Amino acid sequence: MTLGNPEVARIGIVTVSDRASRGEYEDRGGPALVEYFTEVMNSQWEAVLRVVPDERPLLDDTLVALSGVEQCCLIVTTGGTGPAHRDVTPEATADVCEKMLPGFGELMRKVSLEKVPTAILSRQTAGVRGSTLIINLPGQPKAIRECMDAVMPAVPYCIDLIGGPCIETDPEHCVAFRPARK
Repeated sequence: MTLGNPEVARIGIVTVSDRASRGEYEDRGGPALVEYFTEVMNSQWEAVLRVVPDERPLLDDTLVALSGVEQCCLIVTTGGTGPAHRDVTPEATADVCEKMLPGFGELMRKVSLEKVPTAILSRQTAGVRGSTLIINLPGQPKAIRECMDAVMPAVPYCIDLIGGPCIETDPEHCVAFRPARK
């Protein structure tokens, strides 16, 4: 099953928040990611937005659906990465991924530690499900941007390696790394 134009990269953006999912709290993470990708991407792309509560089975199902049914090449989650009891985003990501990519979380924590000492409490991670890269981000818009700026140079090449579409970034905002071809 192919959805829409295969030249258009579909990016799943998942806000994980009990309060935002109930409408008690404004989702600021999802819109921050849409703004980020609008600024950074040169390729055609479309957002597939979801807001879900901190419920592991529901988040598992959402990630599976975005990867399979919606055919997103990239899914970014925001929220649910801390040490609180209801923070289950990394566990849900591990549930659905075939391969984990811990370097993403390591780099995001390093960048965040330059700003706040509590970054050591963050459990961001990333993994691959089929031809989809899934990245867990913190919930605050400023931290989202800092973390995405750190990892985005590797995202297009990772998506190449797992069989996703070729994604190009705007070099004024992000220089994507791809090894030289021989």
